[in-house]
Parts: sequence; C-alpha cells; structure tokens
Amino acid sequence: MDASAPYLTDRADDTAAGQALGLLAGLVDAAGWVITHWYVPVAAAIVVWAVSEMVVRRLARKASAERMALELVPSRHFDPGLEEIFRRGVQLARASTSMPWWAPRRTKAVQIRLRADGSSPLRYRIEGPAGGERLLSITPFGPGVTVNRARPLVDKPREHVVRAEFILRGKPTAPLRDVPLDPDPLQPLIDAVSDLRAELGDLAEVRLDIQRAPKWALRARRLQLMSDARRRERREAQRAARWVRQDATGIEDSLAWQLQQLVSGKQDRGGGGRRLVMPPVPRRVDPQDALGKLAGDDHLVRVQLLVMCASNTEGRAQARLAQLQAAFDVFGGGSRWALRGWRVGPWRFGADRWPSRRGFERRWRLGHCQPPRPNWVRLEELLGLLKPPTVHCRLPLLAGDLPTFEFGNPELLLQGIYRSPDGRRRLVASYAKETLFEVGVGKAGGGKTERALAQAIGWAHAGGGMLFVDPHRDSWPRALPFLAHDALMQRIALIDLNANGTSPQVSCWNPLGMHQGQTAHEVVEATADAFASALGWDDASAPRALTILTAALAVLVAVNETACQAGRPEDQATVFHLRALLTDPAFRAAALAGVEGRLEEETRSWWQTVFPTLPADSFAVVLNPIARLAANPVTRAFLGQPAGVYNIRGAMDSKMIVWVCPGGNGPTDRLITALLARDLLRAVRSRRDTPEGQRVPFRPYFDELITLTGAAPETIASMFEDFRKYKVHVHGMTQLLARLPNPVRLSLVQNASTLASTAGSQSAIAPITAEWGDRPGPDVVAALDRFEHYMSLTVRGTRVGPVPITGPHLNEVFADYARPRQAAALERSARAMAGAAPLDQLTALATDQLSRVGDFLAQHDAPTTRPAARLQKKGYQ
Repeated sequence: MDASAPYLTDRADDTAAGQALGLLAGLVDAAGWVITHWYVPVAAAIVVWAVSEMVVRRLARKASAERMALELVPSRHFDPGLEEIFRRGVQLARASTSMPWWAPRRTKAVQIRLRADGSSPLRYRIEGPAGGERLLSITPFGPGVTVNRARPLVDKPREHVVRAEFILRGKPTAPLRDVPLDPDPLQPLIDAVSDLRAELGDLAEVRLDIQRAPKWALRARRLQLMSDARRRERREAQRAARWVRQDATGIEDSLAWQLQQLVSGKQDRGGGGRRLVMPPVPRRVDPQDALGKLAGDDHLVRVQLLVMCASNTEGRAQARLAQLQAAFDVFGGGSRWALRGWRVGPWRFGADRWPSRRGFERRWRLGHCQPPRPNWVRLEELLGLLKPPTVHCRLPLLAGDLPTFEFGNPELLLQGIYRSPDGRRRLVASYAKETLFEVGVGKAGGGKTERALAQAIGWAHAGGGMLFVDPHRDSWPRALPFLAHDALMQRIALIDLNANGTSPQVSCWNPLGMHQGQTAHEVVEATADAFASALGWDDASAPRALTILTAALAVLVAVNETACQAGRPEDQATVFHLRALLTDPAFRAAALAGVEGRLEEETRSWWQTVFPTLPADSFAVVLNPIARLAANPVTRAFLGQPAGVYNIRGAMDSKMIVWVCPGGNGPTDRLITALLARDLLRAVRSRRDTPEGQRVPFRPYFDELITLTGAAPETIASMFEDFRKYKVHVHGMTQLLARLPNPVRLSLVQNASTLASTAGSQSAIAPITAEWGDRPGPDVVAALDRFEHYMSLTVRGTRVGPVPITGPHLNEVFADYARPRQAAALERSARAMAGAAPLDQLTALATDQLSRVGDFLAQHDAPTTRPAARLQKKGYQ
C-alpha cells in the first residue's frame, strides 16, 4: 500500500468539511440578509402574486364569456328515480371540465341557478362551459323535462339587496342529511319564496356551483385527516393507560384489597412488588372511518353556494334570506350548510360587507367557483338539488300563473278567491277565450251555483251574452239585485214556466215558427230529435213513430213558411196542430194542398201512399206527448202561440242575457227542456253562416245537469263536442257525474277547460280527482268546507292546478253592484223583453189558433205566386 494514501484521505476529508462549513456560512449570511432586507423578497412575492392573479383573472373573464345557459322545464308528472338524478349529477361534473386547457380552475364549474322573481314559482337553469352544451342538452330525465336554450337574465336594480354565502360546517368527513325525494327536497326552498310579490320588486336566487375536486388538495386533506386520526388514537390510548394505572393503584391501596390479601395469606411480606399493569395498545386507524366521504375519489365534487335576495321594500330581502337559511337547515346532518361570516352584536360581517363583498360580487357576476373552504360533497348528497321540481312538489300559485280578476274586463272570467301563503286573498280569473267548457261537481249547497252565478254576473257586467238554464228557478231571485242596472235591463229576458203568483205571466215560443228566418229542414230535424230524445225513441225501438212525426212536422213547417212569406206570421201552426193533421181529414187535406209545392217528392209520396194504409192506433204514440203538453195550461200557453218572441240565435248575436226556468223535472218538463236544448243546438250550428271572426262569444250555464240531460242526453253531449267551433262555451253543474248519461259524462270530462269540485262523498268525487291523478285525493276534497273548491284551469294553454279556491259569495264580491230597490223594475223589464203575457190570455189565443190556421189554409189552397215578403229576424232585437 502507498504510504501517501492516509494523507490524501485526510486532506479530502478536510476539503469536504471546509466546503460544508462554507455552505453553512453562506446560508447564514443569506438568512441574515433576508432578515435584514425582508421587504425585498416580500415585495417580489407580492409582485409575482399580483401579476399572476391579474393574468389568471383576465383568462378567467375570457373563459366566462364563453358560457352557455339552459333552462329546464319539468312536466306536471315529472317523477325521476334516484339513478336518473345521479346520472344527471355525473353529467354536470363531467361538463364542468369542458373548458380550454388554458382556462383557470375557478372557471371549470357548472352552475345550477334556482330563481324566483314572480314569473314562476322556481326557474331551474343550468349554466356552464359552452363545450358542455351538447352533453347537458340531453338529460337522463327523458320526456319529463324540456330543455330550452336560455337567454341571459338582466335584473333591474333593487333598492335593498342582501347577499350570503353558505359553507359546510360540522364534521368535514360527515355527509349531509339523506333527504327523501317524496316530498320533493326543493319544497322548503319553494315554500321560502311562495309569498314573493313581483310588484314589490322581490327577487330570490340561489346558485350552486359544482366542479371536480382537485386531486392534490384531496391527497393533502387525506394525509392531514389520517394524521389527526392517529394522533387522536394515541392520545386516547395514553389516556386509557393512565386511567388503568390509577385504577390499579387505587385498588391495591384500598382496605378491601388488603383484607383480601390477609385472608388469603398471599400478602407480600417483603413489601416489594405490585401487579404488573399492561397499558392498552393504540388501535389501528381504519381509513374508511377516518376519511368518511373523502375516502374515495369517485363522484366527489367541490361546491359553492351563493344566495342573493332583493326587494324594493325595506326588510323583505332580509326576511327572505332568513327563510332560505331555514330551508337549507333541512339538509343538515353530520355536516350542515351555515352562513359564512361572524356576528358582532347587531352586525353581521359576511358577504354583504368588506372584505368579502367584492369577491362575492365578482364570483356572482362571472360564475367563478372559489369557495373559501373546500366544501367537498359526494353527488349522492346533492340529489335534491340536481333536478327541477317533481310531481311531489307543491307549487304556489303566482299572479302570473292565474290572472287577477278585473271587474268589467271582457277578457277575464271570474273563478274564485285564492288565498296565498302569506294570507293575502285575491280574486282570480281565467281567460275567457281559453275557458271553453266548465264542469262543477259537488254536493247540494256546496257552492257550485253560487260560483256560477258570480261568474255569470261578472260576465254580464263586462258586456257578454249568456243563457242561464235553471230548472228550479232559485238562481233568478238570487242574481236579480246584482243585475238590476239600467245598462243591463234592455239585455235581460226571463223565460219562466213556473207560473207563480195570483196573476201568472208566461212567455211564448213556437218551435215550428219560421218568422225568424230559420231553415225549414233544420227546424224539422231539431223538433223531431227533441221528441225522440225525451221519449227514448230511436230507429230500432220506434221507427214508425219517428217517421210519422217527421212527416207531420215537415207539413206544419211548410205551412208556417207559407204563412210567413204571405206576410201573416200570426197564422202559423204550432206543435198542437199535429193532432189535427193526423186525425182531421179536412185539416190534413187543406194543409197538404196549401204546401204542395213546398214538400219534397219523397214526403209528398209518403202522405199519398203510406199514410192512408196506417191504422188509427198507430198515431197514439205520437199524440200522447202532445196531449200531455196541451193538458198543462202553462206549456199550452208557452208553445201554442204562432209567433213567439223567444229567439236564442238572436240572443247570441245581440249579447242578450236570457234566464230560462223550465219549471221542474216531470215528463212534460223534460219534453220542454229537450225542445229548448235541441233548438239551442240548432241555433248554434246555424252560426256557420257567420264568419268566424264575427261570431259573438256566448255562454250557456246549465244548472242541475242531471235534470237537463235526463231530457236530452245526446243533445247535451253534442254541445260539449261542437259548440267550441262557434264560440259558444258551456258551463255545467251537477251533483254526481255518475248519474249523467255516459256520452255526456265522457264529453264533459274530455273537453273541460275547467274542472271544479266542492265537498261530497268520496265515491262521487273520485271521477274528478282521478283526472287530477288523485292529487289531491278524494278524501281531501270530501273534507272541504262550504264554498271551498279544488279546481284545475287552463291558462295560456297550460293546465294550472288543481288549486284550492274559495267560491265567490255574491254579497261579498259584488256588494257594490247590488241594487235591491231596482229588482222589481228588472223583473218587469225581463218579462216584457221575453214577451210575457197573462196566462189566461195566452191560453185563449192558443185555443183559437187551430181555427186561424184553418182559415189561412182555406184562403191559400194552392202555392202562392205573389212575391214573398221577407221577414227580418225578430225577438231580442
């Protein structure tokens, strides 16, 4: 070995040591310089941070300018499952990363905006990167949700604005409360904004930003949590060991222990030892228990929750924020949502004050996600906020959903009184042009007729025409004081067949009259169908009766057409001339001779060839109802006049208000009702001669549909099917849908724009609640108080409700319109407008009418060749 090797080794060691000492000295000098000149690195760090922050903010603004917005509109029956909502959350998390590579992390987020400003109970919007639009446009919710491209929202400045930011408090690894989907988790938020008033400038908006959790931050947080868990476990083990030793020492020093040792003879005579105590060993920390919801990376997101409330009225914005804070308490469990900031006496330092306000407004304006705390949650914890309101959500009725009724406005139709969640009551209405048919169901005395009367009176004062058919006449004296206005008296006619009082007066109508410009074959068809409907005739059960009746009516209508063209409408035949036509050969010969040129060839041939072969008893089935009508002096007087004033077509076109009280529900009354109903159907269908834009809206109200449809079921069903085309809109009321004929019931429910129900038995109400999906159920509706309704309406093409509506009471709603002192004058005017005359006088005229028609036919035994005098439409003009 070389002798110089130890020397070289020692010298190398000295060199290394010198270098180390030199490096240490340099570090000490550098540290000293930094301590002496600390402001230099601090200033450099500030400059670097400011420059980088400026660059990041510029990039963030550029990225925020490329955001898109979608609005999700759920259907009424939207009912997603947990898996569908979870998949939507996965889509949101994935879409948050659809940004350019240069975009800062704060912009890589998707924002859920829940907004209430009076236009809807809660608008649900999604805003995020433009690159995620295609991903977010197709939702796992299917047809239950409509996704629309949304425009930017621009708010008018409000006088009072409060801001708040919610952060997660509590155990950081604990989840939020698992809120069930029924009822809807959004229900507390919707309830918090249910009393919002747009006219006061109220606004409430909640924004939830979602972005994927950064991996490096998660790892650091997990290391910290595991270290904390191990530290706590060691502390607990040390504490347990200390207590074990203290317990063991206490036991051995106790009198009981010493006595036990003396008795057993095992005491330590040397006094030198005690029992060996083994301290507990720290348990192994389970990562799943220590990390909780942060244990896995899957579906873990970072969230930011911002809230802003505004109003033009002082105090309302603060109260709204308190309501929303209470709503978010529903989600609290091991972790909870809490307001960021601190309170000092009456002041709260948070997002509304320096230094947080400026950052809040920047994040609010640009949609940046920069929560002050991690706020890590799993998608399962946010399921209640990841979807629009579902079928399990009870939505409030806002002024924009159902318009407020305005007296005298012909575009609105009164529906009732709605009580908002804050206790305010307002008269609500539907749009007249959209209220095509209405159906009201409920027990007697529940308020159906009262609501219909209030609606009809409001429509009358707005200038609308209507027909109110009430078999029991109770509605007329109830409505009389509220219609007794000078502006209405010339438009009201009363057709009352009850003939009450010592000197009864009755109006008159000739179903076969041609003096009002009717079409002959339509009059024949309407009258024949009315008889068939009331008597239950059809082509299978009574073909001969229908044939005889139709042929006879064709002759009488031709006679009346001849009389009117001759300028003698007072010589027209009535339905009571059917008996003379069928049983009196002289009258029949004169009638056939007088209308020979007006009858169709087939009808004339029938009278010449078939009629002579019929036995005498074949006419009984036709003459029997005529005899019943003639036996009643009221119906004989009503139908026995040649040129009655009643003209429902003229009433429609001149916006008349016609009250018809048939008088009961016996066989004769049903026949009268059938004739009136069929004539109404004929008159409405005759409006085809008027261009659609010139047809005047008209509203028939049918009280006691059971009574009316018993007389004319097919006619009433046709009304609900056809009248919409001619701007005639039917309102029907009944106690039981089940008692209506099946065609009427099906047409009612199918075409109803408004369905309303008061209290009643559950079995009677069940058909209506079934149309609402049993929300509410029959048990809820059956327990309603008097004048309370559940109602569904059509507004702007959308069904609203069912919602609880209080039926309007005339004495309350129309108190300013009551004119009881003018009620008698209106009664006289309405009867005069209907051409009412004393019953005895009309009965005598009806008796003399047979001879008048015979004299006319004797003078016109051949078709007249003189120019016909065209008569103008009369009645109600």
